[in-house]
Amino acid sequence: MDRQAHPAAEGLFPVALLTLSGGLQDTYTYLRRGKVFANAQTGNIVLLGQSLFDGDWPRAARYLLPVVAFALGVAAAEWLRGRPKGRHWQRRVLLWEILLLFLVGFIPHSLDQLANALVSFSCAMQVQAFRKMEGFPFASTMCIGNLRSGVEALCAFLRTEDRQEARKAWLYFLIILLFALGAEMGSLAVELLDLPAIWLSCALLALGFRPLSR
Repeated sequence: MDRQAHPAAEGLFPVALLTLSGGLQDTYTYLRRGKVFANAQTGNIVLLGQSLFDGDWPRAARYLLPVVAFALGVAAAEWLRGRPKGRHWQRRVLLWEILLLFLVGFIPHSLDQLANALVSFSCAMQVQAFRKMEGFPFASTMCIGNLRSGVEALCAFLRTEDRQEARKAWLYFLIILLFALGAEMGSLAVELLDLPAIWLSCALLALGFRPLSR
């Protein structure tokens, strides 16, 4: 497969920046915004179910809001893609994501639920708009699918010695490592900057914006 034939949005550089940002966002909301996952909605749904079972309605609302925001973010990305002259819709998604995350840095702790909803919304836009890496499906804001695909590609390489499968495995494991690195960056950033730490995510996304203009 000719790697040069892939769209700019599928290149390793923008994908790496998106993934670093995804890891940082999850750490930010968990450590500084009330232990809510911005990206991994599975965790929120589990905690939502537990809260409903316990009859803890305020806690249930805390986990329901980011789930709903995530769904709306997917719909928003699809709306941008379907607009006339939507050739650069992925760039528009990044611009909206940067703007929303920048605003999150100003939101006080008293409005943590709003901050989490905005992060989940922007995360959903990202994961919907950027779904491939060099032609392979991937996720920049969660790891379970990448882990499954990476192990699958590794097993295929060991069985067939297909170098393409080896590259796929390497790329998936690299993305998982970058996500973990982004999470560690987020952990350090919130200790130093507190709520404005999310602006580091904006900087990473801005760096990934330029390659998409090609």
